[in-house]
Amino acid sequence: MARSVSPKEELKDSGAGGDFIAESQPKGKRFFALIKFILGILLLPFVYGVSLGFLNEFSQVGALVQKSFWRGVCFFVVLHLFIWELTPIFAKGQKLLEFLFVFFKPLLKIGPQLVPIFTLFSFLFYGVASLLVPEIKMYFIFAAGATIALHLTCSAKSLRSRQKDFLRANYLFGFSFIYIFNLILLGLCLNFISANFSFVDFINLSFAKSQAIFYTVFKQLFVVS
Repeated sequence: MARSVSPKEELKDSGAGGDFIAESQPKGKRFFALIKFILGILLLPFVYGVSLGFLNEFSQVGALVQKSFWRGVCFFVVLHLFIWELTPIFAKGQKLLEFLFVFFKPLLKIGPQLVPIFTLFSFLFYGVASLLVPEIKMYFIFAAGATIALHLTCSAKSLRSRQKDFLRANYLFGFSFIYIFNLILLGLCLNFISANFSFVDFINLSFAKSQAIFYTVFKQLFVVS
């Protein structure tokens, strides 16, 4: 006796269902990429605001801290561009974070990209050195500058190298989010080591500058003078 075939099986056997799924997957990916692209555009005012807020507060800390930090950034840039690409060190830091986040599944995918592990270690060692060997503590501020530059540069390169990134949405949204998070984290660390760096003032100024950009754009687009 011949087995009756359901309409669903008929559709599957005919290949129509498979074709529909195959066609709908790229459309779905493009839709989510478009959403990410829009969110990435919306994050740009915050990128500007956080940058301005950080630089304003960082200018209040001691000259020695500022010099040590920017020397670390410059050291990384020269070393990475002209002598030795430091991507393998970044990869080792990501593997360490994957190990640390293994019990926190929601953070396992984004944690390694998001958290500047070597920068956090630099500030931790700065705190220890301040108590035990104060004369070497500025070396860890230098290390913080170098490692935050390492993290941001290699994160950008990793996101930019991804294939089939429609409208560069992953890069625009992902790096903007990573950049904002890292500067906020950096500000929080500086708040703990310097009485002149106010994390609250940093956040308030960052939000005010971002809000001003949104207001200006909205006024230009929708308010008729």
